[in-house]
Amino acid sequence: MEDLRPLAKRVAEELVSSEFAVVLTGAGVSTASGIPDFRGPQGLWRVVDPSLFEITYFYRNPLESWRLFAARFGSLREVKPNPAHLAIARLEQMGLIKAVITQNIDGLHQAAGSRRVIELHGNARYAVCTECGRKYPIEDALKAVSEGRLPTCPVCGGLLKPDVIYFGEPLPPDALQEAFTLAESSDLFMVVGSSLAVSPANQLPVVAKSRRAKLIIVNMGETMLDDIADVKVEAPVERFMPMVCAMAEDMLSSTSECRSSAGLT
Repeated sequence: MEDLRPLAKRVAEELVSSEFAVVLTGAGVSTASGIPDFRGPQGLWRVVDPSLFEITYFYRNPLESWRLFAARFGSLREVKPNPAHLAIARLEQMGLIKAVITQNIDGLHQAAGSRRVIELHGNARYAVCTECGRKYPIEDALKAVSEGRLPTCPVCGGLLKPDVIYFGEPLPPDALQEAFTLAESSDLFMVVGSSLAVSPANQLPVVAKSRRAKLIIVNMGETMLDDIADVKVEAPVERFMPMVCAMAEDMLSSTSECRSSAGLT
């Protein structure tokens, strides 16, 4: 098994020396929590027709669409963060990561303790009214579906849909704008668990790199941007990210101790 410590040390050093590091995560950060990815060999789109998750299909067949969503994503409420989520949250707590941009809909970054999370594709733990835009925890909507009823907004009576982005829907403009602003502001952009196959998220590292940010990619398998990465790590993220976190914490602790012994604190 490859010794990942030299790469983990380099990534930790880059994080500690950076002033504005941003992380982009994809499905690969959640597979260790038991959530399959979408496009891999065992991915969701291998067993489910993606057209069933188009917004036009939802409006034509809302109850059937809700049933399909419940079958595929209803159990996300029971899934727990894995060591990669926890490491990323800890790096934010240490001040080494300024924000997490995620393509995931599972809410596991927040469950792990990350505070600034920009969700490009929504969050499957909520339902949103298609009329007034109010959001609700998804449990009541799933209960209605299990009883054969369409879930509706208790305020305006509008149809509820899962608060995730279906094919054919635009990404949330505020989240998208914030994500690109973060990419433009970063001096270190780190991709964790994404093959960077989906646009416009795959343009965020390009934007960061164009602003002279360093680019680190941690992913099992090739990505579309490996050729422009300053560091590419091919390793399970749930194994690699805790190593980075531990080394970064040791570096910060050593720096603090040195400053204290020198009378600088």
